[in-house]
Amino acid sequence: RAHQRFSPQKKSREESSGEGSGVEILANRPYSDGPGGSGQYTHKIYHVGSHIPSWFRALLPKAALQVEEESWNAYPYTRTRWDPAGPRGGLRGRPCRRAQPRPGASPRYTCPFVEKFSIEIETYYRPDAGQQTNVFNLSAAEKRQRILDTIDIVRDPISPGEYKPEEDPKLYHSSKTGRGPLGEDWLEGAAGGPLMCAYKLCKVEFRYWGMQSKIEQFIHDVG
Repeated sequence: RAHQRFSPQKKSREESSGEGSGVEILANRPYSDGPGGSGQYTHKIYHVGSHIPSWFRALLPKAALQVEEESWNAYPYTRTRWDPAGPRGGLRGRPCRRAQPRPGASPRYTCPFVEKFSIEIETYYRPDAGQQTNVFNLSAAEKRQRILDTIDIVRDPISPGEYKPEEDPKLYHSSKTGRGPLGEDWLEGAAGGPLMCAYKLCKVEFRYWGMQSKIEQFIHDVG
């Protein structure tokens, strides 16, 4: 729970530097009747121009280089969705609109220029090593479309520009818990001890002819 609060705040601070970057926090409040039951709702605007490839940025007006994020944190379940722009603006000053949700669904904001684009991530935290095969209760058709990607926090490579020794689990030791550093066989050695897996379901929609496959694949690859 503490990590869930720390990580988004740290990310918001790191993203708020230089032109074409920054995070605006529009709302941060508790809720009692929403996704996952009771939890914390946040609403943010990300300025993402500095993170978009030049070939894609050239296709977009400046007003479209913003992404709206809504997140519902009801540990052990969270739901986060991103949509372009937001209710405050759109292409050439045209206002974005709030789509009417289906009964029981979360609201969604769309923008006239990119109203067919959205990213949604659902997360379940479970006290296991990732053995569950269908924690989101996907249908047979949905399971045929999914791509499973297991993230190993120790063995997976990381780019030199993002590497920080103080955050390397192979080097870090917690004086409070006595855990760490982690070895290459950390997962096998953790059997019977405190362990948690974050199961994430990422859904990407970009329904524009001629660009759909390339954009959706790019988002899945870099996400």
